[in-house]
Amino acid sequence: MFSILIFITQPIKKTVYLNRRDFLKTTTILSGGFLLPAYLKSCQSPEKIWDLVIYGATSAGIIAAVKAAQMGCSCILIEPSSHIGGLTTGGLGATDLGYADAIGGMSRGFYQRLREYYKDDAKWKYEAPKIVGANDTSWFFEPSAAMAVYKQMLEENNIPVVLNDRLVLGSNGVNKRGNSITSIVTEKGNVYQGKMFIDASYEGDLMAMAGVSFHVGRESNSVYGETLNGIQKVRTHYHIFPGFVDPYIEPGNPKSGILPGVHGEEPGKDFEGDHRIQAYCYRLCLTDVEENSIPFEKPQGYEELEYELLFRNFEAGENRIPWLPHMMPNRKTDTNNRWGFSTNKIGINYAYPNGNYGLRESILAEQEHFQKGLMWTLANHPRVPEPVRREVKKWGLAADEFTQNGSWPSQIYVREARRMIGEYVMTENDCRRVSIADQSIGMGSYTMDSHNVQRYITRMGCVQNEGNIEVSTGGPYVIPYGCILPKRHECDNLLVTCAMSASHIAFGSIRMEPVFMILGQSAATAASLALETNSGLHELSYPRLKEKLLADQQRLDLDREKFPALLPESELPRERKRIDNEPIAAKGCVVDYFD
Repeated sequence: MFSILIFITQPIKKTVYLNRRDFLKTTTILSGGFLLPAYLKSCQSPEKIWDLVIYGATSAGIIAAVKAAQMGCSCILIEPSSHIGGLTTGGLGATDLGYADAIGGMSRGFYQRLREYYKDDAKWKYEAPKIVGANDTSWFFEPSAAMAVYKQMLEENNIPVVLNDRLVLGSNGVNKRGNSITSIVTEKGNVYQGKMFIDASYEGDLMAMAGVSFHVGRESNSVYGETLNGIQKVRTHYHIFPGFVDPYIEPGNPKSGILPGVHGEEPGKDFEGDHRIQAYCYRLCLTDVEENSIPFEKPQGYEELEYELLFRNFEAGENRIPWLPHMMPNRKTDTNNRWGFSTNKIGINYAYPNGNYGLRESILAEQEHFQKGLMWTLANHPRVPEPVRREVKKWGLAADEFTQNGSWPSQIYVREARRMIGEYVMTENDCRRVSIADQSIGMGSYTMDSHNVQRYITRMGCVQNEGNIEVSTGGPYVIPYGCILPKRHECDNLLVTCAMSASHIAFGSIRMEPVFMILGQSAATAASLALETNSGLHELSYPRLKEKLLADQQRLDLDREKFPALLPESELPRERKRIDNEPIAAKGCVVDYFD
């Protein structure tokens, strides 16, 4: 018999265990549109010391918990929200791969389970069953499918999960003895003691509250000897305004004020660092199956002026629909940001990484309101070209996804927040294989990718975006153990998976869900081996760690002849790459769907 333990977060006096049959009769907690059984258990007892406490039930957190349990560790998985699985269950079903053969271990195992999931014809309600994915994996999937797989993994390994229990943000949130964390404290007064800790949150809250060094924003190129970091006015590659779009409320009149979405401050000098971070969005799960589609509604408090840049962009000749819908099974999409004005509300998230929960919630609400208004606008507003309106109107939110959240994704895409400054900092040179570090715990390979960071007024008096970088790594690269280790003198029993140690541009490649799973497995393996051998994380025998990772199918090295170092094309600034400078005929619209 196996079960997943979902804890209520109010302390109770008596421990209650329910078997699999009985829990189905009890209250349920709704998470990401999937029903999870609600077990009642007191997990705040002062004498309980877990081998491993994991904060953040992201993909990295779930994989870490499962691996720790498989290695015989007692572990608990604490999630500050009601949603488990992070972006993988939150709408990002078009997996960001890069070089697929670099993905191994439990990360690959997750996608293999998805392929098995879709072999069941009953899972194909809105289209004929078909083979999904290549070889033994399925890289494209519905949010509910990912949730089903994660739920199964947690159940199989009896992982206790606590939902809606947020870490205290401040000095009272983490208790330390010397350089070691002894316990963490949540807003509800719950105390979780542990021997080892993993921060698997996107924000890096546990890391920061433990006093570990971190960075927010872009570093100057000079900090780590890079070429793609810092402000990128001359190197922004894509997702820009192709024509002249006036930034002022009254066109041509700066005194009338600037339009919403345009930043008034000086954008800064190219390649210098700043405090800004790349934009967030919700990855919408849409469908064109009428019986399963919820039409886009005009949100309360809708302000037309917020979309004036969109209208002017169309009037300047743009005729492409500003979205990137990847097709998923059952006629659903993973819909991402695309072109100059799209689902990213650029610039509203600068304070998110270090913000308190109230501030973060207000940013999430603003982003949700913006995206809901955008979708309604694209489908209905008369200033949107008729072919665009006609196409967008075919689509709506998938009614059978995120059912407890009005079919809206339960997780925003936190593309970047805090980044630890750990024992080793990954940089562009690592991603290009100019430098190859020792002690690999996995590999990455995706493009060095940053979404736009700011929207400013050029010297010509038009609006333009800045910050998008999309540069191939040319193949896989190794990720060393030091990237998930804080500096020894700051914390010696913590591992950090998602807010790991990397520069802005290197993180742009590493920050993909399969890699977070890889790091989750490796972190849990390291913690478990350290406990088993009674050694510190920083003293852990790497040959022992490597042996275990390889035994568990983790892929640690690359073919160095096949993938040589990829040197930068040039150290000199390039002219901005304009897209479709000439006015675009407005007779039709450009529609892109990726199967």
